[in-house]
Amino acid sequence: MTYKTRRTLTAYAFLSPAIVYFLIYFFWPIAIELWASFRSGQPLIGDSAFVGLKNYAHILNDRLAIKAIKATLIYAIGSVVFTLVLALGLSALLVGPVKARNGIRAILFFPYIISFVISALMWRAILDPYTGLLNAALAKIGLPQQFWLVDPDTAIWTLIAVSVWKDLGYAVLIYIAAIQGIPAHLYEAARMDGARRHHLFRDITLPLLMPTTLFLAVVIMIASLQEMALPYLMTQGGPANATRLYSLHVYETAFQGLNIGYASALSFAMFMLILLITWAQFKLLHRDIRHV
Repeated sequence: MTYKTRRTLTAYAFLSPAIVYFLIYFFWPIAIELWASFRSGQPLIGDSAFVGLKNYAHILNDRLAIKAIKATLIYAIGSVVFTLVLALGLSALLVGPVKARNGIRAILFFPYIISFVISALMWRAILDPYTGLLNAALAKIGLPQQFWLVDPDTAIWTLIAVSVWKDLGYAVLIYIAAIQGIPAHLYEAARMDGARRHHLFRDITLPLLMPTTLFLAVVIMIASLQEMALPYLMTQGGPANATRLYSLHVYETAFQGLNIGYASALSFAMFMLILLITWAQFKLLHRDIRHV
């Protein structure tokens, strides 16, 4: 046995616990769910029959599923755009000589370490149209009562605002770390050439942050497309299914409607959509990264 072979076998021996774990608890359930997506009824726990691609075709005629996809895309795109824009602006300010900047960073990051359950229940209480603190504050200054989670036109945007509040601190810290990693001599050379502060941000900071922006965009987008805790705990998908995000629709189809075969097809359809959107993000943003 050669030295290279011994090294390879040793590496696989150390990796084997992780490989076995992923095979049993990750890849095997995915394979089972893929098998279930081609069957009707309740595969594994009840009667079912092979239906081929019928479950996938049914998604196109499922009005609730289409509405859930639209709501999920609005939620995901809104969460990504507002989080990245606000995080980029705040991080550019907080790397400068701002008083109590460490305290501000801690305050911004604190919501990220709170569990989604606590965050959702807290904001549901704050936004309650009758007993919520926010409407009470509006009444104190003479503004009308708002139905944040009851009005179909504002409910999805309210969930987006809560999501941005939750993830903003994480994105700010990642951006701050990336900005601090930019070589100082680039800014010094630009200042010697007469560049002003906004020129430094536009021509140096922003282009060199493209890899960080790509990372944050992909991570936040994937998490948002799979979001279920906020709509489930804050609105239960209402009002009028305005916040019925896709993962919540899959959950209710599987565990309330007991249509596990169709729910499995819905899950794999979202998996393919996430792959497509992630690929598009890499194509759009990675093109800019190559020119940095």
